[in-house]
Amino acid sequence: MSSLFPALTDDPSGRVALRFGERSLTYAELAAAAGAVGERVRGVGRVAVWATPSLETAVGVVGVLLAGAAAVPLNPKSGEKELGHILGDSAPGAVLAAPGDELPAPLAGVERVDVDVHAAGTLSAEPVDDEAPALVVYTSGTTGPPKGAVIPRRAVATTLDALADAWQWTGEDVLVHGLPLFHVHGLVLGVLGPLRRGGALRHLGRFGTEGVARELNSGASMLFGVPTMYHRVAEALPDDPELVKALSGARLLVSGSAALPVHDHERIAAATGRRVIERYGMTETLMNTSVRADGEARAGTVGVPLPGVELRLVDEEGAAVTSYDGETVGEIQVRGPNLFTEYLNRPDATAAAFTADGWFRTGDVAVRDPDGYVRIVGRKATDLIKSGGYKIGAGEIENALLEHPGVREAAVTGEPDADLGERIVAWVVPVDPQSPPAEGALADHVARRLAPHKRPRVVRYLDALPRNDMGKIMKRALPS
Repeated sequence: MSSLFPALTDDPSGRVALRFGERSLTYAELAAAAGAVGERVRGVGRVAVWATPSLETAVGVVGVLLAGAAAVPLNPKSGEKELGHILGDSAPGAVLAAPGDELPAPLAGVERVDVDVHAAGTLSAEPVDDEAPALVVYTSGTTGPPKGAVIPRRAVATTLDALADAWQWTGEDVLVHGLPLFHVHGLVLGVLGPLRRGGALRHLGRFGTEGVARELNSGASMLFGVPTMYHRVAEALPDDPELVKALSGARLLVSGSAALPVHDHERIAAATGRRVIERYGMTETLMNTSVRADGEARAGTVGVPLPGVELRLVDEEGAAVTSYDGETVGEIQVRGPNLFTEYLNRPDATAAAFTADGWFRTGDVAVRDPDGYVRIVGRKATDLIKSGGYKIGAGEIENALLEHPGVREAAVTGEPDADLGERIVAWVVPVDPQSPPAEGALADHVARRLAPHKRPRVVRYLDALPRNDMGKIMKRALPS
């Protein structure tokens, strides 16, 4: 395979590749520092990376990839039990960290290599096979211990090139984000993406609307975020003309990792004239679909399949859904060069994840509009509600609830009901906890916008919804 990062060897201009706060590296400096890491870890099969939002993490991962090894990004917030499981499962030969980082006890037995961003190593020109592992990224583990998805170099390259096609992403683009670097979103798209294009990344360290405004108003052209971040942007826009100017002038605003509520889409568009585009991916598949930069940024959709990705919906019997009517629900299955190769040490789980003819079962349920746009309605396990003979996606009800002026946050689940099979339950964080909207008013609000059978039968009020690091609502953690 040709190099994942051609600009490391053919950029004589001294352009900045990475900036984290006040610290930055040009492409030549990144090549030298990553080359030094590569020299230290060559021959090590898997290398753990203590994935703080720092230059060291980016240099470390690039160095591991240059050495032909596989990086195992570690979440610095992981508990010792989870960390112990990941280390036992992946058996890394070394762990990369920034000098001075304090590593927890489970890492005590792993050889530590400090990343020196000012080191002067040399790049290796040794070819690496397309199918060689690039990353082992551990899933969130909602149904047991996290599983390590082995992502080959082929998947990284094809996904980033497909996104370049969809988003018209070039070396002239400067990306800004404040995402963590132990997930696909922040690391593969947010760090490796700009480097593959020969562009630049400005990482905020910690997300804040002030940082977004500063960077977009000083040359950055793209913003990546999760819905929680865009919600904060939407809330801040009415009182922040600099933020309005920044988003209005951006080339591309991209949201991912969870559905962006339609209400926030519309507030941002109304204030800035720019629409946020959404894309859809998973750890195991990298990116599957996206709204294209030259397409319609339709709120509530994740666009069309990316180049090279096959996508289908299947019903509960496994038959393909052929009706693109925006209503018929099916599980998303995908096939293509963007897929992972296996769950590490889990042949049983790997086999169960694929159909006999090679389609990956995502577990996400969706509908398709007549023009092929995909609208995800939730997870098969938690978001597909069977009530009164209907199959209902939780996502559209959540969006409807969020359009009510008295609702700050909303989640929808199903629970057993003797008459309906399942009844729809709305979990609501009210704008004013002292005066929440009445249950009947919320049910009527949903019935008017969607259909009577989609109204919540029960409303439960909370102070906050449980969320993970990426801002996804953890429905399994809702009170029983």
